Amino acid sequence: MLNTLRRKNKFYEYALIFIGSFMIGYAIKNIYDPINLVTGGVSGFAVIFNALFSIPLWLSNTLLNIPLFVVTYFVKGWKFMMRTLFSTVVLSVALLVIPEHALIEDGDMLLSALFGGLITGVGTGLVFMNKATTGGTDMLAAVIQHFMRHRTVAQILMVLDGLVVLLGAGIFGINTALYAVIAVYLVTKVSDGLIDGLKFAKTVYIVSDRSEEIAQTIMQELSRGATALKARGMYTGTDKEVLFCVVAHREIPVVEDIIAQIDENAFVIIADANEVMGEGFLSRGD
Repeated sequence: MLNTLRRKNKFYEYALIFIGSFMIGYAIKNIYDPINLVTGGVSGFAVIFNALFSIPLWLSNTLLNIPLFVVTYFVKGWKFMMRTLFSTVVLSVALLVIPEHALIEDGDMLLSALFGGLITGVGTGLVFMNKATTGGTDMLAAVIQHFMRHRTVAQILMVLDGLVVLLGAGIFGINTALYAVIAVYLVTKVSDGLIDGLKFAKTVYIVSDRSEEIAQTIMQELSRGATALKARGMYTGTDKEVLFCVVAHREIPVVEDIIAQIDENAFVIIADANEVMGEGFLSRGD
């Protein structure tokens, strides 16, 4: 039964990676490429090569990623790059099979940056939240960070993508590069918002003389676990129980109602939990 659930979860995760990669491919081919918007990464190089040498986007994306995958395999291992390989292949296929048709017909740079960033941000979020990347500079940054432990992957990626955007500025002009910065900013904000929004949960601490009753009601009505932590009130010097539980954001009103009905004098602390792994929340799968 457990193996069946794991297989279903993996199928679901790979399906989301597939959808996200196709969304990114659509944005590159039908929003960024028609107006030469270079937003960083291997896709940025692909836009440049297509404009200068008429090399198809899918071919540039594939050829540029091959040496990166070889290096990553020897530095980070197969397990690290397995999902990224899938996402990269899907992205190259998307760049090949998606019909070429500019979404913004009049070539409006601002609309292209806004909608391109929105679509790419959602696609990137779907890929990242399922423990994959689309290859390219994301993967290169992880390899470089392996040798530069004092830097984060995000810091290295920002430098790499910045260099690609600067290259685009030198070829297509500073105005185009500035619009690319808008698109990159939107991609980051939308993807982070999607990832944080889906992982978002609330941590609840409850101090009450009726903690046992509150815990039983939460477990029965919400199917959420609860843990009693032993504590001592420093003012009164008496032993107390602090009830600890993690619930989804939408479940907070129910929890508050349960506490109010059982003990309206309970002391309650509700805090954000940006990522929760375990039963009822994120899987610890590969």
